[in-house]
Amino acid sequence: MQAVLLESFQEPLTVQDVDRPDPDPDGAVAEVIGCGVCRSDWHCWQGDWDWFGYRPDPPHVLGHEPTGRIVATGEDVESIEEGQEVAIPFNFACGSCDMCRNGRENICENHIGLGFMNQAPGAFAEEVHIPNADINAIPLPDSIDAEAAAGCGCRFMTSFHAMAHRAPVSAGDDVVIHGCGGIGLSAVHIANALGGNVIGVDLMDEKLDKAEELGAVDTVNAREVDDAAAEVHDITNGGADVSADALGIATTCRNAVNSLRKGGTHVQIGLTTSEEEGMVSLPTDEIVAKEIEFKGSLGLQPSRYSEMLDMIESGKLDPTTLVEKKIDIHSVPDELAAMSDYDTLGIPVCNEFSS
Repeated sequence: MQAVLLESFQEPLTVQDVDRPDPDPDGAVAEVIGCGVCRSDWHCWQGDWDWFGYRPDPPHVLGHEPTGRIVATGEDVESIEEGQEVAIPFNFACGSCDMCRNGRENICENHIGLGFMNQAPGAFAEEVHIPNADINAIPLPDSIDAEAAAGCGCRFMTSFHAMAHRAPVSAGDDVVIHGCGGIGLSAVHIANALGGNVIGVDLMDEKLDKAEELGAVDTVNAREVDDAAAEVHDITNGGADVSADALGIATTCRNAVNSLRKGGTHVQIGLTTSEEEGMVSLPTDEIVAKEIEFKGSLGLQPSRYSEMLDMIESGKLDPTTLVEKKIDIHSVPDELAAMSDYDTLGIPVCNEFSS
């Protein structure tokens, strides 16, 4: 089958023929219907995140935002059947550790990152393997098209967990999102649906315009002001209740924290680059004096996908509004290369996998 192969970090990606996967006894194989093209794939290609355990040994298949149709199941799989259309989280869980048993499968003690770790070749391919399929394959309701659902992959579902669970956003909260790429725009859309008054911060007017389309009540172009956090304080008359860094660089992280009012909550969604290597200095004394909460957010528990899917079914959320364009597998390398200049808007989705 065809797949996008990482052969050497930072060298051009290629589409090559690789072996089709076979299901483990507790696993399943899905024909990939759609797979988002994400900045996290770019980070993996660049060789970032070795400090986080997300650096596979080349050659490796990339891609971590798939939906698919089950084509084979292992002998121990009980609830997932061939022919089902499923959402597939990138944060594969074991289902048996303490975290999984306590409803926190997204930070499973035996976590495997789809497309980021040797144990889980990715989904820029005709087929992808799903370990522990009864846990990690989430059947889609008949009313949600699997190709459309590719827009609710890593960026969308991660933003849902961040805004709905980790913040959590309540009606009337002032919410500021720093970085309006795919994950940031998803957070804007979701926070708006949860009743927040959302402010988008970015360097590109095009992305800020999209944030307003998705429900932002105001925006700040950080390139055009001396202090983006101070602008947020002015707009909100004292600071935001919730902030999120959706990019993962030192500037956006600090600006997001500095945007908060007393008692506010910061949610860190973006992971850092090789420049920060996972370490960002923060205004610690301000965090103490203002009793600011700083929370991390990773993925979404498979057991809580139903909350997001219910909001999609009811029309409160629409991940298709984030899909910038649809491409074939041979366009994925160029799409990822464009991310070196932050030259993408929303979520590109690969939905054609064979020649």
